[in-house]
Amino acid sequence: MKGLNLDHLRTLADVVARGSFSAAAKAQGLTQPAISLQVRQLERRFATRLVERVGRQVMPTASGTALLAHVAHIEAAVQGATDAMTARASTVAGRVSIGTGATACTYLLPPLLADLRRRYPALDVVVRTGNTDDMLQALAQNTLDVALVTLPVRGRMFEVTPLLEDEFVAISPRNLPLPARVTAAALSRVPLVLFEPGARTRHLVDDWFARADAVAQPSMSLGSVEAIKELVRAGLGCGVLPKMALGGPRAGSKIDMASLSPRLHRTLGIVVRRDKPLNRGLQEVLNALRRLKDGN
Repeated sequence: MKGLNLDHLRTLADVVARGSFSAAAKAQGLTQPAISLQVRQLERRFATRLVERVGRQVMPTASGTALLAHVAHIEAAVQGATDAMTARASTVAGRVSIGTGATACTYLLPPLLADLRRRYPALDVVVRTGNTDDMLQALAQNTLDVALVTLPVRGRMFEVTPLLEDEFVAISPRNLPLPARVTAAALSRVPLVLFEPGARTRHLVDDWFARADAVAQPSMSLGSVEAIKELVRAGLGCGVLPKMALGGPRAGSKIDMASLSPRLHRTLGIVVRRDKPLNRGLQEVLNALRRLKDGN
């Protein structure tokens, strides 16, 4: 196909179909010399005569007839490619990868993912969980499309959109009631079940204790929100969790919940690379994440 002009092929077919250069020129809104030039360029391209005049009628030569037999197939292939690209441009499809923490993945994203699956069956949304630093590294390496992580996030390559605030609350078993004011000093005097060290959420809790000149001394440190809740239900201590993790049918089962004093919260935000091309699939995922801000 190198050097082959599709418009010239269409012109050849039009000249043969209409039987004259002038009729083809009139139909295409061009001059007769322009039509003749296109046919001559095709003849130079294939080094053979493609049309000849028989009386007042322009007819294809044997070579012209052979070439015209392929024109319909070429047109069909081009139209197929055009239709495929048009469909892809107008259809939300492909694969989008989201990186987030286990808590947001478990308690925030499922309704959003279900709605995306219902609305866009051809869109494959893959969720990867990990800590914030891992998610940002994956974004930087372009192995992840978008991250929903705890802010702040620094880095000039990233575009950051604050999304929602998630309050941290204290939870306790019914046999270990919380005080009227749940301060760091009060929690430091009871058995604690907290996130494992190194997690961004654990840093926030440790900083909250430190600002009150207290030290969190957990009897157990775990990486699973559900495991922390189960141990608290079993009466093995109190915990500090993001409030979003206290949803679900068993949220209040054998657990009391209270706000911390002073209050503690984290901000979740959407992070993408500034240079990331936004195809329709990624744009729809970003739109769905932004609607979480309004609770939709």
